[in-house]
Amino acid sequence: MAEFSWNTQSPLESALVPGHHGVTGTQVGVTLEEVRDISLVQVMTRRGRAAGTAKAAKKVFGIEPPTSPSAAMGRHATLIWSGPDQFIAVSAQSAEDQFAKLSEAFAGAASLSDQSDGRCLIRIGGPRVRQALAKFCSLDLDDRAFPPGAAATTSIDHTAMNIWRGADSTDGHAIFNMLVLTSFADSLWHTILDSALEYGVQASLAHAA
Repeated sequence: MAEFSWNTQSPLESALVPGHHGVTGTQVGVTLEEVRDISLVQVMTRRGRAAGTAKAAKKVFGIEPPTSPSAAMGRHATLIWSGPDQFIAVSAQSAEDQFAKLSEAFAGAASLSDQSDGRCLIRIGGPRVRQALAKFCSLDLDDRAFPPGAAATTSIDHTAMNIWRGADSTDGHAIFNMLVLTSFADSLWHTILDSALEYGVQASLAHAA
């Protein structure tokens, strides 16, 4: 009788090949990263408990949750608007049981769902990032329409996702974060990579800090 051993692995285990892709030489127009070791908790406010949810978020994260399509940087977490009266808390995994800690903090005010193993976080940046994204993303990602801290729940390449803009890189280029269901991560990764090859792509693996 066969024996099986179940191991946790990234949905991009095969797709992510670190290094340079596309045009020859050292030109890098787009940087593409998978960010691993993340904790994701969906927080859904219960009816009439918006004030209680905001108070709990302020206590735990140091900020109130966004009430419009935006992202807010808090203490050890980023809060991403995901719909009316709901947000996603994104943070680095830790040794302690974060979900239990948050469940206690939001008890009676909001319902929580641990999405850590159900989503994949992809980060894309670089001087040609907007040209690459324009090939498959219908959002207006210009600075005036989508500044740092902006967020949206949208569909890209027929895949539902949350996208938000983080702080610009040290060289001034915009950085966009994409949360996608793990079952669609491989397809999206190849879509992004293929769309950016003409600009030169530097692919890598990062760990949430």
